[in-house]
Amino acid sequence: MLTDDAINYLLRRGVAEIIGEDELVGWLKSGRRLRLKQGFDPSKPNLHVGHAVGLRKLRQFQDLGHQVVLVVGDWTAQIGDPSGRDQSRQRLTADEVKSNAQTYMEQFFTIVDKTKTEVRWQSEWYGRFTLSDVFELTARFTLADMMAHETFRLRWENKQPLSLMELMYPLLQGYDSVAIDADVEFGGTDQKFNNLVGRQLQMMLGQRGQAVLLVPLLAGTDGRKMSKSFGNTVDVVDPPLEMYGKLMRMSDDVLPDYFATLTDIPEDELVAMQLDMAQGRLNPRDAKMRLAREIVTMFHGAEAARAAEAEFVKVFQRRELPTDMPSVPIAPGATVLDFLVTSGLASSKSEARRLIQQGGVSVDGQKLTDGMSPAIPGVWRVGARRFVKATD
Repeated sequence: MLTDDAINYLLRRGVAEIIGEDELVGWLKSGRRLRLKQGFDPSKPNLHVGHAVGLRKLRQFQDLGHQVVLVVGDWTAQIGDPSGRDQSRQRLTADEVKSNAQTYMEQFFTIVDKTKTEVRWQSEWYGRFTLSDVFELTARFTLADMMAHETFRLRWENKQPLSLMELMYPLLQGYDSVAIDADVEFGGTDQKFNNLVGRQLQMMLGQRGQAVLLVPLLAGTDGRKMSKSFGNTVDVVDPPLEMYGKLMRMSDDVLPDYFATLTDIPEDELVAMQLDMAQGRLNPRDAKMRLAREIVTMFHGAEAARAAEAEFVKVFQRRELPTDMPSVPIAPGATVLDFLVTSGLASSKSEARRLIQQGGVSVDGQKLTDGMSPAIPGVWRVGARRFVKATD
């Protein structure tokens, strides 16, 4: 039997909102084994640490004996979740979705216990859907219901394209809850509308309406919502040093959310840490290093986290050369611009010129100012984080 304190921790730490909270608390106190739904559209091959927020919460419930049901959105991924999008997504092929799904599940089970997870594919039920089933599903919601979705409403008001297929997305995701008889659905705050459609559909069709547990969305490396579309993610498969470095680039003001959702540091310690930073007794950089160490440890282990931190300190605090760096030969007659591009230090000659003009390119500590001069051997550095050893 869970204590009130344990339930409070479970439903407060790293949680933004719960719909049906009284019901959920009652179920937890009853000792009933709950079916916990988490759906993923494998629209991209990698998960990021923002996804890990919900997965960690799932694991906490799972460790209490509840059943996790992973729904692989092999149909909805071909549409693409329209939430927060001001334009339609490019549709994926079934083969692209299957390939991404395989990668997703490998990463999913770095946090959630695979042996205690039921994996279901939407094609199990949608593969049998008839036109009659589609009519039955769509007849339960009106256009006004769909326009309550902020994304749909804004696109309609701004006269931007909004396809009937996209309007189907919340219904398809919601029906997943009916198909698996979910007790609780987990999602980010941007999934509230879709999750509530599932709750409504269940009650319309005679099931007990699922509770909805929403977790906060984490900011990415540029301060916006972490998203593959923005290119600002910390991926769970990032190498240890890359993951550590990305986390160190985060703004100081994201630290409370990251600590609360991605670590198990006790509440009283987190409160003390925030107070110490506010009163100048703790440098936010030191708190950020602890955060980076905790998260790298979660995905790569303590030894890898220690090594990543040591390398980060060496290169970015002591300004020493990295232990390992790629070695690239200089092509005969190559100019500085040529080498910057061929080595991967710049994506194009125009970017290379801009980097030189900004004073961001050096060889063995000496800044380069002429892009047309011959490329020379030595350690090339672009900005703070990119190094290449040029050889004859």
